Amino acid sequence: MAEAAAAELLERAARRDAAPEELRALRVAVQAVPLAALRTRLAEHHLRALFGLLAVNDREQVSACVSILERLLQALDPLYVIQSLREELQKGLFHPDDSVKILTMSQVGRIVEDSAAVPEILHSPELLQQIINCIGGEKIAVAKEAIKSLSRIAQSQEGLEALFGSSLLGDLRRVMATSDIVRYRVYELIVEISSVSAESLNYCASSGLISELIGELTGEDVLVRATCIEMVTALAHSPQGRQYLAQQGVIDRISNIILGAQSDPFSSFYLPGFVKFFGNLAVVDSPQQICERYPVFMEKVFEMAESQDPTMIGVAVDTLGILGSNVEGKQVLQKTRSRFQNLLSKIGHQAKNAPTELRLRCLDAISSLLYLPPDQQTEDLLRMTESWFTSLSSQPLELFRSISTQPFPDLHCGALRVFTAIANQPWAQKLMLSSPGFVEYVVDRSVEPDKASKDAKYELVKALVNSKTIAEIFGNQYYLRLRAYLLEGPYYVQAASTTAVEGAE
Repeated sequence: MAEAAAAELLERAARRDAAPEELRALRVAVQAVPLAALRTRLAEHHLRALFGLLAVNDREQVSACVSILERLLQALDPLYVIQSLREELQKGLFHPDDSVKILTMSQVGRIVEDSAAVPEILHSPELLQQIINCIGGEKIAVAKEAIKSLSRIAQSQEGLEALFGSSLLGDLRRVMATSDIVRYRVYELIVEISSVSAESLNYCASSGLISELIGELTGEDVLVRATCIEMVTALAHSPQGRQYLAQQGVIDRISNIILGAQSDPFSSFYLPGFVKFFGNLAVVDSPQQICERYPVFMEKVFEMAESQDPTMIGVAVDTLGILGSNVEGKQVLQKTRSRFQNLLSKIGHQAKNAPTELRLRCLDAISSLLYLPPDQQTEDLLRMTESWFTSLSSQPLELFRSISTQPFPDLHCGALRVFTAIANQPWAQKLMLSSPGFVEYVVDRSVEPDKASKDAKYELVKALVNSKTIAEIFGNQYYLRLRAYLLEGPYYVQAASTTAVEGAE
């Protein structure tokens, strides 16, 4: 029934004599008909006509046709869409209404994900040119889709040739000149393409766009620096990106800028990003090598953490969390001896007293610093995490327990994550057992008000149960209660037992 109605309405739309209410009815009908059934009823002339109906200055008609096309095009193979509707897609990308641009871009997205359909786009220079123009669109959603499609196109040799070996590079440069924002979008695209392989990075480097990005990073404009460092940090995520930055001397230059920041009154704009760059670099590379080669980085992190500026403290705490997320990074921090121990006491103080956002960042960093994978729990490292935990506060377990009983779900979960980080370490298990009421608190489901808290508590129970030493340290009774909690799952609710009382009505 719905099929027949949809087919009849489609024919009316194809003759372009559908009244507004019929378009509205068609919009409803196509949602009700399964995609497979739509596919059998659809012909090219229906789609062409619907695209044709977009060429009016009538918001309601455009909106109805966009909804109808969204549904109908889903029923079709991407290869068919590009072969049969190339011209319509091209016009759609020029359309003044953003919803039409987004509809068209999402089809381009489907086409570039399909290996059989991609070559069709590569042989449509006008369509490629229009996708590039969309990077300069006002609507960020359109620009994001365009960046995604172009970076997907560039995943093949042929795609790289098309983008960088033809007049399209000139189109990219022309779009870049639109505004600062659009220029950064193009840099974002270039960084995404570069991260695919060494070959794709070579194409991007030969285009001159990476060196332009680096030129802006080390230029005089402090606000531009702050934006560009994020792109360069993303570039450093891939091995070829790191190699390129090292060969070009960029890492040394960033280190020198941090050194010179002392005398720059505007350094607070870009310093956080520069320090994060080294933090990320240390984790993907080698914390020890990075910290030894660029001592200014560690010095600056400590300086920022010891300062009174909440923004700088936040960045330093995040960076310490990143740096201490693996064992090599933890050992680098341990080498600074009392300076890091003193810093931990400050971080513990901030976790208790700072504004909420900074407290959360401190809790996340503490979890990252204290976690030790089971296969790396040597006596030395366990002694180290225990001494770090004790440095956080005079009564660290009580500190995090008091945070975990506060009515703010984020802080509550942050404190539970700290317990989860140490849950598989014997010293922490002994501490938990000797703290009055702690194990009861762990198995008490009534203290978790929302889903996030229930999930966080469940992760803590799971970490305890999966530890090799738990049964021995906690004893059988507590161990079995924890196991029961784990088996019942995070959202278990005990049924209230009803007892009949004699004589009660």
